[in-house]
Amino acid sequence: MNNLIPLNKKLGIIGGGQLGKMLLDVTSKWNINTYILDPNKFAPARLGCNKFFQGDLNDYETVYNFGKNLDIITFEIEHINVDALDELKLIGKKVYPKPETLRIIQNKSSQKDFFKINSLPTADYKKFNNKSGLINYINKSNFKFPFIWKAARFGYDGFGVKKILSKRDIEKLPDCSCLIEDLVDIKKEISIIASRNISGEVKLFPALEMLFNQNSNQIEYVCYPSDIDDLLLKKAELVSEKLVKSWDHVGLLAVEFFIDKKNNILINEVAPRPHNSGHLTIEGCETSQYEQHIRCIFNFPLGNSKIYNDIVMMNVVGPPKIKGEFELINIDKILKKSSMSFHFYGKKITKPNRKLGHITMRGGKKDKILNELKKVKSTLKIIEKT
Repeated sequence: MNNLIPLNKKLGIIGGGQLGKMLLDVTSKWNINTYILDPNKFAPARLGCNKFFQGDLNDYETVYNFGKNLDIITFEIEHINVDALDELKLIGKKVYPKPETLRIIQNKSSQKDFFKINSLPTADYKKFNNKSGLINYINKSNFKFPFIWKAARFGYDGFGVKKILSKRDIEKLPDCSCLIEDLVDIKKEISIIASRNISGEVKLFPALEMLFNQNSNQIEYVCYPSDIDDLLLKKAELVSEKLVKSWDHVGLLAVEFFIDKKNNILINEVAPRPHNSGHLTIEGCETSQYEQHIRCIFNFPLGNSKIYNDIVMMNVVGPPKIKGEFELINIDKILKKSSMSFHFYGKKITKPNRKLGHITMRGGKKDKILNELKKVKSTLKIIEKT
């Protein structure tokens, strides 16, 4: 285990969005030399790093050239050229989480296969190479509507996921590799963020309840406590711990679970990085998910991940009908409240449902906080820049 901060080490973060920006709050605090690669020249993390590179994350040469002069490489997004990460690992660079894990996670079909092979609970599914394979299966089987369709690759934040009610809905789907899942009668959706360092020390953040917007299928609020019984909680924790150990994982692994009406707990998806549901750990924990990730990849002892008081986070997203430069109205009314913390990501452009920031609130019980944040949601306005 390290007993000092390696000032001579260069850390590369692939992806410079809001997650990268919040990782930089930790690296700057510890004076770690940090380099960012992102396709957007206005990426939120560009101002907080030692050096910023603009480039395509799916281009082999771009990713390889970015990492070849660095010591440790991590990422805040899954859509990366994994072949380049493999090559960086071969030339002696430390890549965390491991490229072989990312390769599985990048493909939702591979994820589901891994869960099944390792007897991890998940909804039943079928895989297809293309749209015609799906149509042929539906025509020849007694598969019942509705069901959930997922693109095997490149889906995120509700994109690439559709609830299919009829054959007419299938006609509107893109032609790509995909899977379909049985529709789960969901009672709750929770996440557990697991962390594991190089030495194998594991810590879990408490289960967090995710409340989704019914129109966008994005997380709208995240709440603690999650109010699930101890038996279900223990099952979710055991599954999360089994996942990080079976992958020999280094870094964070966010595990999203469905809890159905019969109290079955099922893995929905996983993410090998800081996660939207973990934003509230900045104000809610002694060690945020961002600090915990840096501790993992530098093999520092893991910090205290307990949450001691009720806390709720609300995503601030772009309105449905606005696209382009924007302004935030009524921030002063939010900042007057000492129990609220406002995080603005610094994105120059809004578009429908784009994450622009988040607000975290403490003080009182969860339900009261949630109601207060719903009032805030109607107060904060995002308008086109004039």
